[in-house]
Amino acid sequence: MKVLISGGTGFIGRHLIPRLLDYDHEAVVLTRSEIKARELFGSSVRVITDLNQISSDEQIDGIINLAGEGIADKRWSEKRKQALIDSRISMTADLISLIRRLEHPPEVLISGSAIGFYGCRTDDLLLNESGQIIDDYTHRLCQNWESEALRAEAMGVRVCLIRTGVVLGNGGALAKMLPAFRLGLGGPVARGDQWMSWIHIDDEIEIICMMLTHNEFDGAYNLTAPEAVTNETFSRELAAVLSRPCWLRVPAVVLDLMLGEGSDLLVKGQNVYPERLLKAGYKFAYPDLKTALHQILEPAD
Repeated sequence: MKVLISGGTGFIGRHLIPRLLDYDHEAVVLTRSEIKARELFGSSVRVITDLNQISSDEQIDGIINLAGEGIADKRWSEKRKQALIDSRISMTADLISLIRRLEHPPEVLISGSAIGFYGCRTDDLLLNESGQIIDDYTHRLCQNWESEALRAEAMGVRVCLIRTGVVLGNGGALAKMLPAFRLGLGGPVARGDQWMSWIHIDDEIEIICMMLTHNEFDGAYNLTAPEAVTNETFSRELAAVLSRPCWLRVPAVVLDLMLGEGSDLLVKGQNVYPERLLKAGYKFAYPDLKTALHQILEPAD
């Protein structure tokens, strides 16, 4: 398949594109930085900086939409919150416009979303794909993002919405946590009873690749391991794998000063369950946190 990927130089994209090439797919990477894409992928992919570089008669078989500003990279001002929305909705709308002008629409659009769809929460409610939502900023962000992607269905395109949790691998969220934990300064955030729904990068990538070629996948899916944990459990497991203590606690007020409303991403959480993936027969390579962390932090020689 010829696959167009937006956000291909991000954490997930950097792992996804080599796997697509392993499966003999042809990758077209849409990026703002051609230099960065070439540094990552060399000449093995086609790099474009504008969707107008794709002609109307070109055959694009699949689209994977991963673009979006980093959700926790900066403090949430009103301007930042709007930028988070615009970076997701605008790119998705541009991809919809591309699909509309292509003479042969792609078979599938796999479009990013997040478990923030269910809202930032303090309850223990187990959330499948039809789980109860809290109507906050994160829910509205994800809902609008998904709604834009679903417009492709009217053009005969199969749409998969991937509601991704915290992705664990070499880089990403874990890389931000490791310095403090390796110094023995890591610990739970606030009370530590908020849920963390996570997924190993290998499972994330395998699921996306599977959705690309298996027509039975459509609609929304929770991309999380089947065993969510509390923040305190996560912190203690990470410290144990690193053979470090876990006694410091990060006060909520500190995160509020750093991230503003964005601190809800860390102080609150979601207990998410990948019901549709499990019913489809997907077997997670890393279903439990301990195994996942050991694989990432203690790779085999």
